[in-house]
Order: sequence, then structure tokens, then C-alpha cells
Amino acid sequence: MRDTTQVVTTKDGTNTLYSDQFNQHYHSVKEGALNESLSKHVIPALNYHKDKKELTILDICFGIGYNSFATLYYIQTKNLDIKVNIYSPEFDLDLLHSIKNFSFPKEFESLKNIIYILSEKLFYEDEKCKIEIYNGDAREYLDILYTQNIFFDIVYQDAFSSEVNRLLWTQEYFAQINKLLTSDAIITTYSIATPIRLSIYNNKLNIYEYKPDNSNRITIALNKKEIEAKYKYIDMELKKQRNTTAVELRDKE
Repeated sequence: MRDTTQVVTTKDGTNTLYSDQFNQHYHSVKEGALNESLSKHVIPALNYHKDKKELTILDICFGIGYNSFATLYYIQTKNLDIKVNIYSPEFDLDLLHSIKNFSFPKEFESLKNIIYILSEKLFYEDEKCKIEIYNGDAREYLDILYTQNIFFDIVYQDAFSSEVNRLLWTQEYFAQINKLLTSDAIITTYSIATPIRLSIYNNKLNIYEYKPDNSNRITIALNKKEIEAKYKYIDMELKKQRNTTAVELRDKE
């Protein structure tokens, strides 16, 4: 049975859901659902890869689809010549089937057909985009993607917080992610917590901080060192020296 029962209107006027199971909203009510997707994930990631004509994106987790749909919306509105391949796990099948009836923002009006097909088939493809939703455990899906030799330019790390969904924030989890990254991949996430940054950093990824215009600070992780000063570099070795009690998250506490 679907655990989300309450539709909530957020600050930017767009709707999200509240999860009874995880006791959290799917998006920041104070920042706005669409604004959060664009500011914390889509715009930083697509700007980082602005010269690429095709991008493969891992959207963790699909939820009601804002990050994926905001990606398509942004590409359309900016007239970007980009093909995107989006892969996303989501365990709640009832939720996925319900998105065709969800009250999405007017900005997604042109995506109605895509949303409907995805809600029915969990798959959509045309000449400019492909979206595949895996109904099941995200960690299992990462192993499947690895066996299929699918590698990602972008990872939207947007799972429920580590307090309620620990296994999608641990060092072992990011080791699975790391195996799927292209040489110039970018990870975007709302979390700025030191233990989570350590979980990422311990997989030989470079940690940065970025402050979007319309939202709170985010963490950006890159598979290669950023030469230009687009983001604030976070010296994790110095962090460890200054905070000797800080440790990464592990699968087994």
C-alpha cells in the first residue's frame, strides 16, 4: 500500500507529498518542490556538462519524478540540444502508478504524455529522452546497472535523509555509485553533513560546496578535480583533523 497520503503545497506554489513511512516530505516545503529540483540538481548538473550533447543521469530515487521532469522542462525552456537517458529506482509501485493523477506544476504541462506513459509502463523513450524506472531496491538496481555497463555523467542524490534511509548514504553505497561514474561525472545532493561527505570522499571523490541563488547550500562531488573556481572546495582531510570524532556512515553501525 502506498504510504504517502497528504498533498502539501510548497513555498513556490508547487505540490509535493508527505511520506508517512519516512516521516518526511518529498521536497523542501520552505524552498518549493520545483525550485528545489532545479536549483539543487538540474541547473548545477546541466551547467557543469553544458558542452555535452548526450547525458546519462541516475536519479536516486524517483519519488513523484520532479528531478527527472524538471530536467526535461529545463532542456525544453532553454532550447538545449541535449539527449538525456535517465535511470531511476523507486520501491513504491502504487506511488508510480499514481503520478498520472498528481497535480504537477503548469511548467510540466508539455510533459503530460510522458508522465502518463511512465506511470503505466515505468518506461518512456523518444528521440530526445529515455526514462527507465526500476521498481525495487535501489542498491540492487545499482548492481544491475553495473552488470549492464551503464555509466553516469550525473547522479541526483536525492533520497530521504540518512536518519530514516541510512543505506542510501553510506560509504558502501557510494562505492556502488562510484563504480558507475564516468570520468567527469557530477553528483548533486542537498546534504551538507560531514559524515555523508566523508562517505562520498572516502570513495576518492572530490567534495565541493555550492550555494544556488534560490536555495540552501548543497554538496557537489566530482570524479575529477575542478580547475575553475565554480564551487567552494571542501578540504576533507582538514575537516578530519579538526573534527576527530566525525566518521563516515557505514552499512553496519
